[in-house]
Amino acid sequence: MKLIRSPLYLALALLTQCSSCKDHDPSPEQQLPPATQTGANTFGCLINGQAYLPAGYDGTSNYAVLYDPGYNGGTLDIRTYNAAGNNDQYLSVSSDGVNQVRTYSMNGSSSSVGFYFRDAAHSTSCALINTSDNSIYRKGSLTITRLDLQAGIISGTFEAKLAKPGCDTVRITQGRFDKKL
Repeated sequence: MKLIRSPLYLALALLTQCSSCKDHDPSPEQQLPPATQTGANTFGCLINGQAYLPAGYDGTSNYAVLYDPGYNGGTLDIRTYNAAGNNDQYLSVSSDGVNQVRTYSMNGSSSSVGFYFRDAAHSTSCALINTSDNSIYRKGSLTITRLDLQAGIISGTFEAKLAKPGCDTVRITQGRFDKKL
């Protein structure tokens, strides 16, 4: 009878061991970089609860921040790309009139804050959500937490809820960026 119990205990121990591995995996929030204001060249957010971090095919970051203080009152364009096998994703956040530390709201079609999200895992009609399309429901904000042209640093946070008719809603939360210009 001891021989029969031993495999049963061994299997139970292995199952317990495997389930504890998931307990030690970092949560999506823990995978995000800290929200800094030092020019750390970081970017991250949650998209529908999953961590989104820029990454290229060779493991390098695909992340760029373009800021022109002299165009349209200060133009900001944050571009990221995540190449994950067949599930390539692209996220861009942009705005005109960015010239000081404050929150820029994106509510309605006349807002200068825009989001562009493409996800190759979705069907063709739902793969792209661009807030320049007036049929898109949009609500969100971009907060500039540091804009220091002397030090060449721009940092901030963002969030958005985007809905395209007939497609899943895209919820972008806990977004943060910190870039040395």
